[in-house]
Amino acid sequence: MAEPAGTKPKRILVTGGTGLVGRGIEKVVADGEGRPDEEWIFVCSKDADLTNAAETRALYEKHRPTHVIHLAALVGGLFKNIKYNLDFWRRNVHINDNVLHSAYEFGVQKVVSCLSTCIFPDKTTYPIDESMIHNGPPHGSNFGYSYAKRMIDVQNRGYFEQHGCRFTAVIPTNVFGPHDNYNIEDGHVLPGLIHKVYLAKKNGTALTVWGTGKPRRQFIYSLDLARLFLWVLREYDEVEPIILSVGEEDEVSIREAAESVVEAMDFKGELIFDTTKSDGQFKKTASNGKLRRCLPDFQFTPFKQAVKETCDWFNVHYDIARK
Repeated sequence: MAEPAGTKPKRILVTGGTGLVGRGIEKVVADGEGRPDEEWIFVCSKDADLTNAAETRALYEKHRPTHVIHLAALVGGLFKNIKYNLDFWRRNVHINDNVLHSAYEFGVQKVVSCLSTCIFPDKTTYPIDESMIHNGPPHGSNFGYSYAKRMIDVQNRGYFEQHGCRFTAVIPTNVFGPHDNYNIEDGHVLPGLIHKVYLAKKNGTALTVWGTGKPRRQFIYSLDLARLFLWVLREYDEVEPIILSVGEEDEVSIREAAESVVEAMDFKGELIFDTTKSDGQFKKTASNGKLRRCLPDFQFTPFKQAVKETCDWFNVHYDIARK
């Protein structure tokens, strides 16, 4: 029997579904944020090689999604990016083109892709906002990844203008939470710190943090980001991207982040800053003004609470955590 108009179920395909953000979305959906008319399908690289157009089409053929949250990407830390800029460009461009073109071919109603604040111009004024993405080249260290991510915005515009597709993108700031990559050499700053503190505590050694500790970052908890992804999927109607971030006033220094991890892990040893190591960009402050205009009452998890929950998860799941 045909279903009444307006109650047609959504089949939501999440690429990169076993990563940090995918796991966050899976958890908030399971914990009551999902809706009866939504069927969620989380896929990972084992399900399909998204750099391969035929495999991507087969994935869409199998699941027939009405909506897609596109999180899959080849990602890496600063030093891996510097070494393999071409690989980051090619693989991510292939993934994004395959995911978006299959979405067009299969008549997907909406795609929400995930960008990164590293796509913004290196030389810019602060705070950064959504209108500034293409105003100049990104930081040279990861230009391959950054340009590949920028091209999602270009393609979204193209699919809208040529075919009327509702493909959009979000730009989160520094995401952290359970199921992150805690690799010290190649992970991001907060999960790397959490792993370092865990080992320093276990081995009775000092905690050494690379750099001066002065650079400042806006961190967003993966479960907060997941709740915002659901809002974007259901309510946000623009093709232009939207920054998903805590406010400028909630920016924290790397030193403050390290101290929060030390406190959460109950680490009593010495904290040393190795100033011979590079700091990277001093700040990348992003404006969440557009988000606040759309969603003025959204409550972010306090940073220290989110760090504590993440550290607790890491302690319990150390053996299975990516590291």
